[in-house]
Amino acid sequence: MNAAPPEEIAFNIAAVERDTGLPKDTLRVWERRYGFPAPARDANGERQYPPEQVEKLRLIRRLLDHGHRPAKICGASSEELAQLLAQYGRAAAAGEEGGCDNRLLECVCLHRSAELAVGLRQALLKQGLQRFVVDTVAPLAAAVGEAWLRGEVDVSEEHLFTEQVQNLLRSAIGAQAGAGGRPRVLLTTLPDEVHVLGLLMAEAMLVPEGASCVSLGTRTPLADIRNAATGGGFDIVGLSFSIAYPARQAVDDLLQLRASLPSHVALWAGGAAVRDRQRRLPGVRVVGDLDDTLVALHEWRSAHERGG
Repeated sequence: MNAAPPEEIAFNIAAVERDTGLPKDTLRVWERRYGFPAPARDANGERQYPPEQVEKLRLIRRLLDHGHRPAKICGASSEELAQLLAQYGRAAAAGEEGGCDNRLLECVCLHRSAELAVGLRQALLKQGLQRFVVDTVAPLAAAVGEAWLRGEVDVSEEHLFTEQVQNLLRSAIGAQAGAGGRPRVLLTTLPDEVHVLGLLMAEAMLVPEGASCVSLGTRTPLADIRNAATGGGFDIVGLSFSIAYPARQAVDDLLQLRASLPSHVALWAGGAAVRDRQRRLPGVRVVGDLDDTLVALHEWRSAHERGG
């Protein structure tokens, strides 16, 4: 493979992961499977990604958030990807129902962190934790991603927004968490999944319903999940998968984990990478969206009230 020209600015794989939010392993899988990205190598054999490939990866990441599959878009040009994304931008500008609070988005774009913090707290107090997650956090996170793509938000501002939301959710969850509630739910992600916001949003839906949730954070090996679930007496293991996680790998990993867990421990999986995969995941409850989390909880409690 050709070495990167010394005069060209290039990004190593760790920098690309930080910039795009796409895990290193995902980048390597796409390189083998789709031929993109196609990094050069430096003198030590380390991957070096030119700026135009990083920019295309940013576009791909935003389209993944809209439900597109890597196999369908990795081969498209940056211009084609940008045109596809523009359709979503026009829809958002038209003010579709379920859009984000534009005042909060403006705070992110203008780096008004103090005002953003106040606005988020006010929305939480007004809406309550569950509706705050569904009606404010989820659409705002999507809108911030779109603003980042358009250059209205830089990486540091996106990270600051994410950190503020995560801190607020953790505080609100802690204020409502009780001891001894059922079911006991263990929340985490697999080693190749770095995104934690999905876990926090699921926890924010469950805790107000009296469920007892424990989060291991992200990137937990399968064996550790199994040991924690059985040793801690958990009723449910819940995993989150972002759209960047390879869907085929998610299915394989979930089936492997399902086989290793005792039959009485339920396994839930949510996120874009496993959406519409229920038929391929026997024994796994695929949670379609945040509101479906409450449906899954009701199903579990109904089954156990019947002694099922």
